Amino acid sequence: MDEIQTDDAPAAIGPYSQGIRDGDRIFVSGQGPVDPDSGDIVGEDIREQTERTLENVAAVLEAADSSLENVVKATVFVTDMDDYEDVNEVYAEYMSEPFPARSAVQVSELPIDIGVEIEVIATV
Repeated sequence: MDEIQTDDAPAAIGPYSQGIRDGDRIFVSGQGPVDPDSGDIVGEDIREQTERTLENVAAVLEAADSSLENVVKATVFVTDMDDYEDVNEVYAEYMSEPFPARSAVQVSELPIDIGVEIEVIATV
């Protein structure tokens, strides 16, 4: 296993890696709408938060010589299922067909005050 680390995505806020490469698979830890330079939460609404989240996921994948096009599985965590449609619309702009397998769940809380977090598994 090899750790994936990039300054183009937010630093981990706990004892975990931004990503791990294991063979030809990349496991990206949950990313949220945080500016990697300032550490500030980005986005006035869920659409902007989803965009920044997916840009952070993409940055970790790029550091591992992969991309969003190679995502095979995604998990989306939202704090309000009423945001599901907006998250889906933004997600569809970033992901390409055939779309990855995916789970989406509502959670009562995330580690920081954000509306969405996304983790993925991709190939190299």
